[in-house]
Amino acid sequence: MWATDAPYLATCRGEVGPTPPVWFMRQAGRSLPEYRARKGTLNILDALRDPALVAELTLQPVRRLGVDAAILYSDIVAPVAAIGFGVEIRSGVGPVVERPFRHESDLDRLRPLVPEEDCPWQADAVRLLAAELEVPLIGFAGAPFTVASYLVEGGPSREQVRTRTLLRARPDLWAALLDRLADLALASLRSQVEAGAAAVQLFDSWAGSLSAPTYRRHVMPASRKVLTGLADLGVPRTHFGVGTGELLGAMADAGADVVGVDWRVPLDEAAERAPGKVLQGNLDPTALLAGPDVLETEVKAVLEAGRAAPAHVFNLGHGVLPEADPDVLARVVELVRAG
Repeated sequence: MWATDAPYLATCRGEVGPTPPVWFMRQAGRSLPEYRARKGTLNILDALRDPALVAELTLQPVRRLGVDAAILYSDIVAPVAAIGFGVEIRSGVGPVVERPFRHESDLDRLRPLVPEEDCPWQADAVRLLAAELEVPLIGFAGAPFTVASYLVEGGPSREQVRTRTLLRARPDLWAALLDRLADLALASLRSQVEAGAAAVQLFDSWAGSLSAPTYRRHVMPASRKVLTGLADLGVPRTHFGVGTGELLGAMADAGADVVGVDWRVPLDEAAERAPGKVLQGNLDPTALLAGPDVLETEVKAVLEAGRAAPAHVFNLGHGVLPEADPDVLARVVELVRAG
């Protein structure tokens, strides 16, 4: 079991140690040969029903890389899949929705999540990990906007045309949709923490398609509902988005303790946009593929820029790429620890 003064947890509270703690988004994933061997061709939503498998896949990068935190192996659409909305994850595509959200009647398909009945395996996996891990376990959920975008678009979409149209044309229906998705995320995260997770991260993978005013009006209230709804549990809360450089100030206002930053905005600039917040990030994932000299230079640049924040959790600016060499990830950990 991890200590309450573990470097990751202390940093999330704003305490500055000798070097930043380090972990990687999507560290339990396709770049590890042991992950591919253990998971095989099993669909992720089926894999999540096996607590022992989830625990093993979560532990693999901790064993190999020596990172300062583990993140629960899961998927952002797991809660909506658990309540039977009709979501599947197709290899090479991502989440696909059988009957996309189109009308007010579709709200009836978004019933409340009851974790102990709908997805008991998740809490079981967390309990297994809490008993074995020596570093903190991070629970996670998809932010309401990103999950809504999959439901409305019917699958992955970079332009988010249907989604951005709906929030403008039917703000009442949009608000009702996000409120229900916020309740799903909150129920899932609370269950993870109550089972033993030491921290949480809310992923808003597609929020970068929005302007700051649109985010504040149509999205931030739901994200805030999730983040503030966890406040009584006393665990660090991180809010991360992709392409959200223009939204960092708004995301900082949504209730998280730590703001994740993708690779597009240097951390010293991010510190000005999200003043007073602990920052997480933000090495460009392609630096892992660019050779040892480039890697060392860019890791040091991130460490230097991160000193502008009150405290800094080292991470990538998005997830580990499938092409990344695990030995290079281990080298990043060495470089961060060396300062």
